[in-house]
Amino acid sequence: MLQRLTEPLVRDAGGELRPAPWPEALAAAAGGLQRSVERHGARSFGAFSCSKATNELNYTLQKFARTVLGSNNIDSCNRT
Repeated sequence: MLQRLTEPLVRDAGGELRPAPWPEALAAAAGGLQRSVERHGARSFGAFSCSKATNELNYTLQKFARTVLGSNNIDSCNRT
């Protein structure tokens, strides 16, 4: 039976996942996004949101993608 995650996990140098505190996990995620944008450019990143999310959450996602990551590659299932 699958169990729900109760804490963030980060991948260590050996490739294994280990529990980590939230500040470390968020820093690792931000670093990964930054490295990807630096390596491949902002256009290599895209964001997709869901129609079940609130308008505020969808706005926050597109604002993050545009202003922080520099990508206009944003889509949503709202248009389907």
